[in-house]
Amino acid sequence: MLDKRKFYINGQWVDPSNKNDLEVINPSDESVCAIISLGSQEDTDAAVSAARAALPMWSSSSKEERIALLERLYDIYKRRMDEMAEVISIEMGAPIDFSKAAQAPSGTNAIEDFLNQLKKFEFEEQLDDSDNQLIYEPKGVCALITPWNWPISQVALKVIPAIAAGCTMVLKPSEIAPLDSMLFADMLEEAGCPAGVFNLVNGDGAGVGSQLTSHPDIDMVSFTGSTRAGALISHNAADDFKRVGLELGGKGANIIFADADEKAVKRGVRHCFNNTGQSCNAPTRMLVERSIYNQAVEIAKETALSTKTDIASKEGKHLGPVVSKLQFDKIQALIQAGIDENATLVTGGTGKPEGLETGYFIKPTIFADVNNQMTIAQTEIFGPVLSIIPFDTEEEAIEIANDTPYGLTNYVQTQDQERAKRMSKRLLSGTVELNGKGAASGAPFGGFKHSGIGREGGEHGFTEFVEVKVVTGWN
Repeated sequence: MLDKRKFYINGQWVDPSNKNDLEVINPSDESVCAIISLGSQEDTDAAVSAARAALPMWSSSSKEERIALLERLYDIYKRRMDEMAEVISIEMGAPIDFSKAAQAPSGTNAIEDFLNQLKKFEFEEQLDDSDNQLIYEPKGVCALITPWNWPISQVALKVIPAIAAGCTMVLKPSEIAPLDSMLFADMLEEAGCPAGVFNLVNGDGAGVGSQLTSHPDIDMVSFTGSTRAGALISHNAADDFKRVGLELGGKGANIIFADADEKAVKRGVRHCFNNTGQSCNAPTRMLVERSIYNQAVEIAKETALSTKTDIASKEGKHLGPVVSKLQFDKIQALIQAGIDENATLVTGGTGKPEGLETGYFIKPTIFADVNNQMTIAQTEIFGPVLSIIPFDTEEEAIEIANDTPYGLTNYVQTQDQERAKRMSKRLLSGTVELNGKGAASGAPFGGFKHSGIGREGGEHGFTEFVEVKVVTGWN
């Protein structure tokens, strides 16, 4: 068991002001893997004060200084990649091979992306042929609040562009999976990040989260998490007009037409189950053209039955547990709601998979004959649960897909490129993936409607952390 009862403030690891310990649980076996401390108002104030004091120095640093820091960080991260993968696997249950292949490398991917953005970004430019100069300045002291499902990915997608833009920051990682962030703080310290630029205080949303989002010396809040929490943060930040970036939930529709490629259904099920269903952009509603509906249900069933579930430390391709008992209980209740509302349970269901009585394991679950008014079709379940819904026409598919408060990522499977393009323009979401093609490096990620405000990644994710100033009469 790791003792992690320290915060990183003003370039050093410090003891919390009060003893308020929290156990970090390994979801594979329900054991305590670490103990952290939850911060108090005093700890939050100290971190914000350190970030505020460092802002004049870091905001006036050169592009070359910031590039050099991030290049050192990149090399350190690559060297400690396996360490990062192991920590993530233990704290949130990602199978170790998946953690090494996807979870941990998401950190270096973000560093590499934002290094490229920083190198080509001009912090000053002339406005057309005028005597107006546009100057891009850091937004200031940022509160960065990150989730547990893709922990280091979300940390890096916030910390790295903030550093690159010249901001200083206080990071509050998820208290459920904080260990990767603490390792990342070690890496930043090793890279020579100046004192006060990056600070870390552990805590929960009601405590440190609320303290940060309402703090008078915070200029910007960047949050990834639930839509409910995003609304609360927006209220907290409104009184003093903090800039707010929100990456929230999703309930993606995967629209499969009769002319889709033969792997479309299997691909869709695996994508839904990826990361044990704990991704906000998961395609959890599979909309299938009625002429191939029964066939699709059978393929989905076979795919689910061939999906293995096991502990995170075991090598191989399988699903791990969900992150916590709270999540496990929520998913179980939603699966039961699907049964109670008379959706057809094709496979899976409530309870744990055979042989996995300890740990927060969910049976890979498929529901058929779902209508879009059912609880399982409207609620972000955040587990390996797929709802299959029939449709007859393109128009009906669009209507069902858009009938949700969310608008993060939708998917279309068809060999008719004109239909694919036509569909993509009418689907209300920040991303539309066609025929299994993922987004390119640097593509902006974010959503419409209740899925958030702003974008992460690439040029758009970088400029989230800068303000533009116009200076006239510039010669």
